[in-house]
Amino acid sequence: MSDVVSKIAEHMEVVGDDGEHVGTVDKVEGNRIKLTKKDDPTGSGEHHYLPLGAVAAVQDGKVQLMMPASAARGDSNARDPGA
Repeated sequence: MSDVVSKIAEHMEVVGDDGEHVGTVDKVEGNRIKLTKKDDPTGSGEHHYLPLGAVAAVQDGKVQLMMPASAARGDSNARDPGA
């Protein structure tokens, strides 16, 4: 897992296993990827989080997930826990 974390960099695009855009990496916090506010799927301007366990690969400057983009954007557990 730490190998994956070391490959994730700010401003990398995050895509679902369908190749669709999910968001842009703001940073890694603990065991989650924090996406930029502009990629908030609800449009409320909050950060969206994805678990590192959902990452399939980091290649070609992108973070690929093990789920479709629609599932990653719709995960109600992915909202900012401090909000």
